[in-house]
Parts: sequence; C-alpha cells; structure tokens
Amino acid sequence: MVHTCVVVGCRNRRTPGTTLSFYRFPRDPERKQRWIAAINREGWLPNDGSRLCSTHFISGKQVKNPRSPDYVPSVFSAVSLSQETKQTSAFECPDKQQAQVEAATALLYLQGQVVDPELDLDQDQDKAETMSSLSSSSSERPGDSRAHSSSDVDASDAVNYEEELRALKKENQALRESMEKMSLTEVSLRNDPAKVRFYTGLPNYFVFETVMWLLSPHMKGEKSVKLSKFQQLLLTLMRLRLDLKNQDLAYRFGVKVSTVTKTVHSVVNIMSTTLVPTTVFWPSREELRKNLPSAFRSSYPDCAVIMDCFRVALEKTDWPDANIHHCGTNTLKYLVGVAPQGVVTFVSKGSPGHVSDKDLAEGCGFLNKLLVGDVVLADRRFDVSESVVARGACLKITGIGEGEREVPEEDPLADASLERMWVRRHVERVISTVKQRYAILTGPVESPFTAVDLTANMTTFDKIVQVVCALNNLCISAAPLE
Repeated sequence: MVHTCVVVGCRNRRTPGTTLSFYRFPRDPERKQRWIAAINREGWLPNDGSRLCSTHFISGKQVKNPRSPDYVPSVFSAVSLSQETKQTSAFECPDKQQAQVEAATALLYLQGQVVDPELDLDQDQDKAETMSSLSSSSSERPGDSRAHSSSDVDASDAVNYEEELRALKKENQALRESMEKMSLTEVSLRNDPAKVRFYTGLPNYFVFETVMWLLSPHMKGEKSVKLSKFQQLLLTLMRLRLDLKNQDLAYRFGVKVSTVTKTVHSVVNIMSTTLVPTTVFWPSREELRKNLPSAFRSSYPDCAVIMDCFRVALEKTDWPDANIHHCGTNTLKYLVGVAPQGVVTFVSKGSPGHVSDKDLAEGCGFLNKLLVGDVVLADRRFDVSESVVARGACLKITGIGEGEREVPEEDPLADASLERMWVRRHVERVISTVKQRYAILTGPVESPFTAVDLTANMTTFDKIVQVVCALNNLCISAAPLE
C-alpha cells in the first residue's frame, strides 16, 4: 500500500526503494494530540491510514523517549519538500533560517539533557552530529527531502555551528563527570554518613532507611512516576534540609520543576500523617520522670514541658487571610513544647505574627495536653498562669522574654537562679538546633506553602514545621540526659 505523508505541502510517498520511514500516529492520547498540534491542520484528525514521514523529525526518526526532541515531530518548513525534487533558489533563504532554528533547538536540548542520567553521552554526540548536518543543509543523508547542495549554505555559518557544538559537548562532559562525583545513590549514602547528614539532616543511613520503611507503603512507585521512592524521599529531605529551590532540584534529579513541586508536597503530606504521629507526641508522666535529666531532678521533678515560640518570615504579604497583617507584621508564629529530654512534644499551627504568645498558647490546644500536677516552664511572655492553674497544673517562670526588662526580685514568679536560666537556654537550643538542621525554617516562607489544606485544616508549611520537628526527634537530643 502506498502511503503519503499527511503534512500539508509534503509530497513524500512510500514507494519501492525509498529510504524514508512512515509512522502511524501514537496510541497514547497525549502524545497523539501533540503530533496533531505539531502538524497544525485545522479541523483535521488522523485515521488508521494516516502516516507521517521521517523527514519531520530532527534525527530522521521518531523516538519514544519523552525527553527527546523527536518524541514529537518538529521539522516543518513553509512548504515541505519532496526527496526527489530540488527546489529553486526562492526556498534557499527560508530553508537556511529553518536549519539555524533547528541547530539552536539542538543546542538547548543538549544543554538541558546533561542532567538526565538515563541518556548516554553517545546519543548526545549523535544528535549533535545530526544537528551539524542540518545546520549546513547538506545532502549527506540519502533520501532527505530537505537536501540541498552544500554550496547553498554559507560555509562560515556551518563552521561556527560545528565549533559551538564541539565546545558544548566538552562542557556537557565536564558537567556530567562532576555530577557523577557527587552522585546521590543508595550505595553512596549507605557508605558515607557525612553525606547523609549533609543532604538529609539525619544522623546516619540506618535512620534514613527507617524513615523510608515507614513511608514506603504510602508512596507512589509505579512506572508512571519519574522518581523512585528513594529519590522522592531524598529530594524532599534536601528541600527541607538545604532549602534548595525547585529549579535547582529539577536540574539535580533530571526532572521538571512541576515534578519537584508535586513530589515535595506529596512526601510532606505522607510524613505529616505517618512520621509526625509516631515521633511528635506527648509522653506519659512515667516516661518523663524515668528519663528526667539530672539538671531538672532537683528543681523541677514534675516538669512536663517547656514552651516557647519562634517566628518565620513570609515571602510576601499576600497571605490568604488579609486580616493576618496587622501593624505591618509579615511573619508566622509557632508555639512548640519541648520535653526536658530535649525532644519536641507539641507543635502548633502557624498564627499571624502579631498574635501575642499568651493568645497563641491559649488558642492552639497546648493547654489541653496538661494533666493535674504537671509543671510548665516558660518565660514572662506567656502570662497564662490562670489558664494553667485551671487545669490543675503549675506555671513556673524561667527567665525574661525577648524585649522584656529585668524582673524585680520581689516578684514571686521570678527566679534568677542559674538553673532556671539554663532551662531557658535549653529550649532555645532545641529550637536553634531544628532551624540549623533544616534551613527551610529560616524563611522566608514561599507563597505556595501558605496554601491551606482544607482536609487537614492547616497549611503546607504547618506540616513542614511538624515534619522537621519529627525528623529532629529522630536525631540525638539537644541536651544529654545526664
């Protein structure tokens, strides 16, 4: 059966002896639609007999790799040419411009593909050589319907293109070698604890594997997912640990920025529902007393928690609730509860920066955790003694708050002892450790993270704060038990 290319103006036909290939339209609906859009025939749809010839692909054939420029046809001139017919000089200038566009596209493609570990450098070289031949519009490929005499193209342009391609291949090779040296594979992490700590904030690969084991049943691992479960977790931890931007991570993992965004949100959601409940929880009184550090035993044997707040700046002022910005504040405030052992046992949702510590403590659910006889340590900013006493607990002041003046000695709530000042520094050290271990808490908070998840009634950044506190609890306590 004789097939004719469906591209308007292309007169290539499948005849005996032809070197061209003729392709059916893909079965995949998305790819098929992209082919139809590329052909650009208004109101036209292909049928079972529709074919597209190989001259409309940069390399002369279709490629099934979605990362390849030949995944979709892209070579179209104002009037497609037949392999048997040479056009007059009227087409020489447009054809030369088209070849230059194709060569430029190849340059961009080669530059972008260097981060993809799945592609071999030899393929890049083949494509570069193909682009070089296109840019010079030579007739080296038999049966190419775009073939012209080499004298039709300026020789200096061809030389320039070839030099650019050679230089680019050298740069790509050097970049690929440097990326191989810093390869983040399961084997490399398992054998290098320092690399685990640097990229994930976790103390060793065993803890990383434990987190992986906990999350794995809830993560997507189908062939349609471009990243393995290991890569999904590693990418997310690098986002939290180093506060790398999505574009940076996209280059490192060889994926689109949208894939990075979806992965981070997905893994954070999974950790919020699986990891956080198992590591951030209010311990029983028996466990608290059994592991109470010696510094607390003499002064605060019934201490259940030390509470404090920290702030994170917002990226910009367009918070979903316009009332959040009061008196020019542009921050989020979080209340955390820290056990005497140095682990985080409570994390509130984010509140506008202008909310007082007292209002935040009374409205975030923290006080509902207290039991009769518990001792809560805090500084003077938390004027919640009445609310604490109403639950049968006791509030003790450990020092002065930020921006407060020295407390008079006759104040019955004040105690300037070194032990109480040490307690104050203890909780500050815990918060400081969490921020140093996961740089995303240093801000500013990017606006996409402020979107509210209606199901959980909290923002993505609220989940991130809980997750990094959970991860920090997996690490060594900020203060020794003895």
